[in-house]
Amino acid sequence: MEPVEYENASEEVRAIFDDIKSARNVPDVNNFWKYLANDPRMLDHVWSALKDVMGSGGHLDPVVKELIYIAVSITNGCEYCQVSHTAAARKKGATDEMLKEMHAIVGLANMTNRLATAYRVPLD
Repeated sequence: MEPVEYENASEEVRAIFDDIKSARNVPDVNNFWKYLANDPRMLDHVWSALKDVMGSGGHLDPVVKELIYIAVSITNGCEYCQVSHTAAARKKGATDEMLKEMHAIVGLANMTNRLATAYRVPLD
């Protein structure tokens, strides 16, 4: 599968790319969106969901949302998402100290989750 570049994109995909560029104030969309553009329906779905969930609305601070996204990305082993959302978290105010603490929590949670699963610890 190849990335869909703006100049080769359908009108529908260009409109979504334009919305992404405008919302993020960037000259071009990143590779994630270019590859998703191979399925315009999925591109639209994911962009809409991301705007809705990761946007400024809701009860969680935008930095907290990004830290959660990074934590899940680490656990799922998605380097692309880790790098992308670390940059987004920094842009929203995350400090090195916040990121280091989040990394420690992710490591600890993964360890204790696996121990509880391995020992088949019942709920109390």
